[in-house]
Amino acid sequence: MEKGIPMYSPLGHSPTRAPASNTSRSINSLKTIVKALALGLPLYALYGWHTNQALLPSSLSRRGADVNATSQCEQTPLLQPSRNDTLDKAFSFLSTEKFLNESVSRLSGAVRVKTVSYDDLGAVGEDPRWDVFYDFASYLEKSYPLIHSKLQLEKINTHGLLYTWEGSDKNLKPTLFMAHQDVVPVPEDTVPAWTHPPWAGEYDGTYIWGRGATDCKHQMLAAMEAVETLLASGWEPKRTVLLSFGFDEECSGREGAGHLSKFIEDRYGKDSVAVIIDEGGGFEKTWGSLFAKPAAAEKGAADVYITVRMPGGHSSIPSDHTSIGVMSELITAIEAQQYRTHLEDENPYMSQLQCGAAHSPDFPPKLRELLDRRQHATTKTSKANTKPDQLALEAARVGGPPTKYVMQTSQAVDVIAGGAKANSLPERVQVTINHRINIGETPQTVHDRLTEIAAPIAKKHNLTLHAFEPQDESSSDTTPLEPANSIILTQTPHIIDVAPISPADPKSPSGAHTPFSVLAGTTRALYGEDVIVTPSIMTANTDTRYYWNLTRHIFRWGPGYDEQDGPGLGNIHTVNERVSVKKHVHAVRWFYMFLRNMDELEVEVEV
Repeated sequence: MEKGIPMYSPLGHSPTRAPASNTSRSINSLKTIVKALALGLPLYALYGWHTNQALLPSSLSRRGADVNATSQCEQTPLLQPSRNDTLDKAFSFLSTEKFLNESVSRLSGAVRVKTVSYDDLGAVGEDPRWDVFYDFASYLEKSYPLIHSKLQLEKINTHGLLYTWEGSDKNLKPTLFMAHQDVVPVPEDTVPAWTHPPWAGEYDGTYIWGRGATDCKHQMLAAMEAVETLLASGWEPKRTVLLSFGFDEECSGREGAGHLSKFIEDRYGKDSVAVIIDEGGGFEKTWGSLFAKPAAAEKGAADVYITVRMPGGHSSIPSDHTSIGVMSELITAIEAQQYRTHLEDENPYMSQLQCGAAHSPDFPPKLRELLDRRQHATTKTSKANTKPDQLALEAARVGGPPTKYVMQTSQAVDVIAGGAKANSLPERVQVTINHRINIGETPQTVHDRLTEIAAPIAKKHNLTLHAFEPQDESSSDTTPLEPANSIILTQTPHIIDVAPISPADPKSPSGAHTPFSVLAGTTRALYGEDVIVTPSIMTANTDTRYYWNLTRHIFRWGPGYDEQDGPGLGNIHTVNERVSVKKHVHAVRWFYMFLRNMDELEVEVEV
């Protein structure tokens, strides 16, 4: 448990209930302190944990909040489940050394199963590289016996895992937790650079190390730990709980999430789920405040192939510009000018700016001025559609690339291939450019821009431009002959529209809770009332791209937090991937609380 981050105590009281007497509270506080000392918790953190008072550093206290901005960043009150001796005891167990060690063992063991997915995998059931997921399913069955004995498990497209915990009230829409079983490969030449072997699941007292420790076995097992604990305590949900775990998120998600989402929709129908929680946004300290940032949106995505076809020949009599030279000129022109930086009003980052202005002591004055100007604008032309968007540009300047790219379509030249021999002119060269599309733009925005850039270069070199021409799908030839002396722009199958933006209102029009308010109130109850919960946007995409039909309430959210862990995502997809054990255990507690809150509160689900 990190310094200064209070945690929900089952001995505390709900804001809607009368507090316990001073005498009983003192006794319970002493019990809490005695139980937790084994984890080395500082006393002031324990006090904050028990009283639900946020004991964050004084620099994170709220001051100077703008009244107008505050009304646009209303924070959900702390939401704690009702008191129940059995369930409270089970929750207290999650704070013990015994549970920590058991949870470490289970996550370490999960990391040791090499559930790697590759871009060139063949069909499920035919390519033997899929078979490792049999081993992982067996490991989960051994590790979580109550889940596998009391929940219904259905295996979708062989390796997709769908667990169903039937609720007693069929009128309540299910809560759905997502994660993916697969991980990215570890290049052999990087293995010596790892502090601990990438498949060892090493625990050093602070972190569990290894591929998949963070992305995304930590989140998957945190949800399972919470469900297993609730099962052990005898809790029976009113609202059905679904656990949906794909197995190829890292290489498209089509075989896993693509089949799982269809199966769920066929069973329950469209708009049938109350809320979906998948991996995603986490915590960030900025402007003197601690923000919890569940992603309520995702940027779109579009991969584009650019191919240059030119005559070959002997290199001793070269053309003035080879196909590689022309491609280099084209890449230079593309990279010379980025997409515009602009912040649409519906972009969730606008909410973070409003929350910063409302609650953060170090919110930059220039940003405050520009935000105030935007909020008081009355005409559409004076808002984000103007060029340039001064608010977006200033926010990008202050926040750097991680902030800029939540307000700008990105482009990255990621793959290039061409040429065969030093004395042979290259006849064909191709690059792949990855784009992540900003709110307010579409894949067509990308197509139009690349066509505009390529046209004068094609003309300069006397080449024909073929830009995003329809493909003849009736042809049996899977690799049709490309036109010679051409620049060819082709859309790949990897194209995703900007995701629908999930509602992130603190309460419904009727005054009931919303899925977002339950998420926010649970988070603030666990970590303290000084935590500011605001929706955010993912620059990447998760398996939720397949689940849009099931609910409007989709949040990509990593609920674990460890103040000592620092920023970042635990080196995902690179050397020394790891996860803080405190972060992992906190995530278990969050899932435990969230399930109970969703079950007990009146939640209005917008369709």
